[in-house]
Amino acid sequence: MVSLLAKILIKNRDNTSAPEVRKAYGILCGSVGIGLNILLFAGKFLAGLISGSIAITADAFNNLSDAGSSLITLVGFQMAGQKPDPHHPFGHGRIEYLSGLFVSAAILIMAFELVRTSFDKIIRPEPVEFSILTIAILLVSIAVKLYMAYYNNRIGKKIDSAAMNATATDSLSDTMATTVVLIASVTAHFTGLNIDGYCGVLVGLFIFYAGYCAAKDTISPLLGQPPHPDFVKNVERIVMSYEHVQGIHDMVVHDYGPGRVMISLHAEVPADGSLLVLHDMIDNIEHRLHDELQCDAVIHMDPVITDDEQTNHLRQTVADLLKDTYPEVLFHDFRLVKGPTHTNIIFDIVVPFSYKESDEAITDFLKKEIHNINDSYFAVIQVDKAYTGNVL
Repeated sequence: MVSLLAKILIKNRDNTSAPEVRKAYGILCGSVGIGLNILLFAGKFLAGLISGSIAITADAFNNLSDAGSSLITLVGFQMAGQKPDPHHPFGHGRIEYLSGLFVSAAILIMAFELVRTSFDKIIRPEPVEFSILTIAILLVSIAVKLYMAYYNNRIGKKIDSAAMNATATDSLSDTMATTVVLIASVTAHFTGLNIDGYCGVLVGLFIFYAGYCAAKDTISPLLGQPPHPDFVKNVERIVMSYEHVQGIHDMVVHDYGPGRVMISLHAEVPADGSLLVLHDMIDNIEHRLHDELQCDAVIHMDPVITDDEQTNHLRQTVADLLKDTYPEVLFHDFRLVKGPTHTNIIFDIVVPFSYKESDEAITDFLKKEIHNINDSYFAVIQVDKAYTGNVL
């Protein structure tokens, strides 16, 4: 159904990098979600009244909260699609993450209330009525929620939306929760065991976990998570495809919402190259990154000496030292500053945030080893952190 509606309502539906297409998908999925969840609420609420089951009634109100969550998602996509303005020059894309956070909060509140009510049901149990209508409504609910999980997951991956992926996870947890409710109703009818309250607690825990996962997926980009490794590799592939680029480092990715990414990086170029030629090349790289990866790039040129035998030898020596002792540590900006009494060997190292060795231990090791090569060599080392998850 959603695929058919997308074909009818969304122009250029395959161009998912375009903000207007993402917005259209978000509004479509949000609208369908509202409609389906309201229908599920009505059906389960009726089933709950008929059977007297607190678990079924609670599950019904969970669907009502899901309808509210879909409304928040819809509004979030609508607001996130607004164009940049003087007060928000980088656009409003992060509103999509905020809407996902509001949805997560609603899910967690609903889970808490459900668990509290279910404990009361355990203390003061009431009989649960069994009917074919109730079972039919629960089975239809499971099928609908499976479909919602399917289309939200598929479109969430298609447009790379954390909010929609969280909605898919929520729908899948709802499927599990309703299955538990169904088991409780059947068990009560055929065995006489009233496990309604216990199942309500179980449903509440499922919902709480879904809320936790949704919150985690939306808070991370707001706090500043590292870019996806595939994105970093594509940037590296494009930049390194130009013959005058010797290497890249100090890459930082600023995410202002889906489709609104800015990056900065340093590109190592030959020190003896033509400034005009190299500048033209950097301009071309920036334009290509924008066209292929839909990001705005700022590239700083770092001149490196490539034809000095002493520099090349020491660079390889440092590379071997790190490879043998600290293989996950990278280095860049390698250069020599020669003086009458000593030579400064200057470079930066990139240490992962969770690396087992301290920055001081690594730098002390390198300084000692370099000084042992020649007592006139002194290492000057700057420690950087891997803002791209140490992909580069």
